[in-house]
Amino acid sequence: MAGASLLTLLDDITTILDDVAAMSKMAARKTAGVLGDDLALNAQQVSGINADRELPVVWAVAKGSLRNKAILVPAALLISAFIPWAVTPLLMFGGLFLCYEGFEKLYHSATHSHEPSSEPHADIASLDLQAYEKQKINGAIRTDFVLSAEIIAITLGVVAHTSFMTQVVTLTVIAVLMTIGVYGLVAGIVKLDDAGLYLSQRQGESMQTRLGRRFGHSLVNAAPYLMRGLTVVGTIAMFMVGGGILTHGIHSLSELFNQWAAVVEQWAMLGPVLSFITPSVLNALFGVLAGAIAVLLMAGISKLRS
Repeated sequence: MAGASLLTLLDDITTILDDVAAMSKMAARKTAGVLGDDLALNAQQVSGINADRELPVVWAVAKGSLRNKAILVPAALLISAFIPWAVTPLLMFGGLFLCYEGFEKLYHSATHSHEPSSEPHADIASLDLQAYEKQKINGAIRTDFVLSAEIIAITLGVVAHTSFMTQVVTLTVIAVLMTIGVYGLVAGIVKLDDAGLYLSQRQGESMQTRLGRRFGHSLVNAAPYLMRGLTVVGTIAMFMVGGGILTHGIHSLSELFNQWAAVVEQWAMLGPVLSFITPSVLNALFGVLAGAIAVLLMAGISKLRS
């Protein structure tokens, strides 16, 4: 009797694990786009830190990301069980926050770009380094919270029809794997220049060593351009993700964008390509507009309060 019960328990565990594996694979595919945005945003957020502090900062943000997901996973399960209607408004608020931060960054860059400065990094040098690091870490963790919420919400949509235990395990697996994947890649990106410097300083005259030195010099030269590129991509990703969340919450607007994409698809040879990118471009433009309105509203509220 005990043996039969044990076999039944093992069969149930095997079934749950099979379901978790299948659901995790499906959720990973659906959240791949958000993962790319998460990578670009967080690599850009931790840029500008002293080289010897880059990995500790990435580790601090990774721990903050795990704390975010430790809050979001139970919250998502509770919201899904008791107030499922609240998922979309909460996601839209998070999307608006991303658009607000993105436009505020653009506005700050535009209004400060013409200010004279004898030293490019004088503003950073004049700050207490610990305070600057803390500011970077807090900003990255806030951004991660919104993107993590979208990842958890997408995953919850995938597993909504499964048992409660499968939902819990799948959400936990996705949360941990996404965190390890994103911040492992972020750590690799921010230390790319150090790897290039190590290779460029290797001694020896063998063909392999010479090729390694050339490759190292290429990495060192490419690293600043990569980080600048990630800054641009990260800002665009804020508008694409935030605008995408907002338009998906406004069903009629999402349908309109899809109709425009279908019309574009009929255009000559580039039609399918343009149709593929049209919704993302429209989402980004809508995100810029939403961010501008949010910044104006916040500025007005600040003036009224002062």
